[in-house]
Amino acid sequence: MRPEDKMSHQGKHRILMVSDFFYPNFGGVENHIYYLSQCLMKLGHKVIVMTHAYGNRSGVRYMTGGLKVYYVPWKPFLMQNTLPTFYGTLPIIRTILIRERITLVHGHQAFSTLCHEALMHARTMGYKVVFTDHSLYGFADVGSIHMNKVLQFTLADVSQAICVSHTSKENTVLRSGLPPERVFVIPNAVDTAMFKPAPLRLSNHEIVIVVISRLVYRKGADLLVEVIPEVCRLHQNVRFIIGGDGPKRVRLEEMREKHSIQDRVDMLGAVPHAKVQSVLVTGHIFLNSSLTEAFCIAILEAASCGLLTVLPDDIIVLAEPDPNDMVMAITKAIDLLPQIDPEEMHNRIKKLYSWHDVAKRTEIVYDRALKCSNQSLIDRLPRYLSCGAWAGKLFCMVMIIDFLLWRLLQLWQVLVSYCNINCILKPRFNGTIAIYVEP
Repeated sequence: MRPEDKMSHQGKHRILMVSDFFYPNFGGVENHIYYLSQCLMKLGHKVIVMTHAYGNRSGVRYMTGGLKVYYVPWKPFLMQNTLPTFYGTLPIIRTILIRERITLVHGHQAFSTLCHEALMHARTMGYKVVFTDHSLYGFADVGSIHMNKVLQFTLADVSQAICVSHTSKENTVLRSGLPPERVFVIPNAVDTAMFKPAPLRLSNHEIVIVVISRLVYRKGADLLVEVIPEVCRLHQNVRFIIGGDGPKRVRLEEMREKHSIQDRVDMLGAVPHAKVQSVLVTGHIFLNSSLTEAFCIAILEAASCGLLTVLPDDIIVLAEPDPNDMVMAITKAIDLLPQIDPEEMHNRIKKLYSWHDVAKRTEIVYDRALKCSNQSLIDRLPRYLSCGAWAGKLFCMVMIIDFLLWRLLQLWQVLVSYCNINCILKPRFNGTIAIYVEP
């Protein structure tokens, strides 16, 4: 029995994770893919990751536990996304799917161009696909309208979908038109072995508030510019540590100088994920100012380190996205600090949010996806037609062309194989056939 047959017989999967967002880039999606892949491998599944090249990191690399990563030679175009090509990625995706004997393709993040193209090609080739949405989107602005239409196209033929929170599920269902029964909620988790509280409890003589985030508009960096000076004015024993980088960092630097609080606001810049824990344990309160967040892994990491943050009722302080309300919430959090036990909080997070639990629940979704019936292109086209009067026809045309190109690649591969066999098997003059082994 071949290894792949034995794996299939035992109910194990060969999974291709696809996203533009993966290490060495740092973020919630990157962590999710890495930890989920590691736990799935411990359950006996084969996991391969496909992403675009990062700088000089191109080709095949291996990570902890033998996790194989394909850094395909595509350079990021905008915000770590590759340039949309529709069909340019078909040959390399087809090669990876066949070479690795993949049984299921799992795409991550609606932002990711590579994810959308991989799911499209996988469905054309008859593979089952699963999609995980990690973010929330609006419905009114131009960018969201276009993004939602792309998501509707991708999810029109997806086997199953996963969201990281119930709010995210509601948002995804409304944006994509996907039936709710095909969307599952599986939350993010945290590596509690890595994110532990400080051995010695910090003194409350000086209160340290930690912010670790990309400094962009969606993460509420503009709110921090108004909130930090007011908190420093009201509480003389409060100091801020800000980790992260982005276009809004300039505004925060200007805020420090304008209010002369350079000694109370430390700007660390981008913090590697391996050093996040060492930054978190220096603080008492974790401040998350995001305007939209489906499920923030950074919040779990901070709570696991014993910081007061946004989680269950007795360790929660919520605020509206308004500077005055956020200042009041921070003041309330400072008053709650004497009631917080970091070790107890860490143990609670350890029980509630485990990557091994996430992997087991994801495994169930994979099993359901593989039980979905196989359908021909003709049977699948009506799903794309339902995406809109004009968009539906365009989506059908895209899928028909993709199908024809896939068949053309198959024919080309047969011709190449036939030519190679003719080159290797050469008749001798005596009528016998000599077999030459190519070096």
